[in-house]
Amino acid sequence: MTAPRYSVTVRRSLIAQHFLVGGDWGRENELNSHRYEIEARYEGPSLDEHGYLVDIDAVATALDAIVERYRDRTLNELPEFAGLNPSVEHFARILSDRLATAAHNVVALEVTVWEDHSAAAGYRRTLGGHA
Repeated sequence: MTAPRYSVTVRRSLIAQHFLVGGDWGRENELNSHRYEIEARYEGPSLDEHGYLVDIDAVATALDAIVERYRDRTLNELPEFAGLNPSVEHFARILSDRLATAAHNVVALEVTVWEDHSAAAGYRRTLGGHA
């Protein structure tokens, strides 16, 4: 049985472009736009002295920087996607790398990237917080 945990989720949206490579995915092989919804969900067993799992404003600031980096860009052209198919799965992992925090009470981060209202992919990582 998993111990109870707190969670905090912060969301942002942005429009970016990509085209898939390495297979026949029809229209997705051509340059196309998505209105991505990005969710960062932090988990941990305890709150800090202020009653926070993680500072929501700090997460919001980090997400705002992500929006600025990717908004109106073509993912295929960015160095972090070099050699990768710019799938929503890869995008979730790349964003997770940017959002990982060293907060002492955060033990996991899951980043979910929605590419439309019905399809999403996520990447979950364990962080260095105490269990």
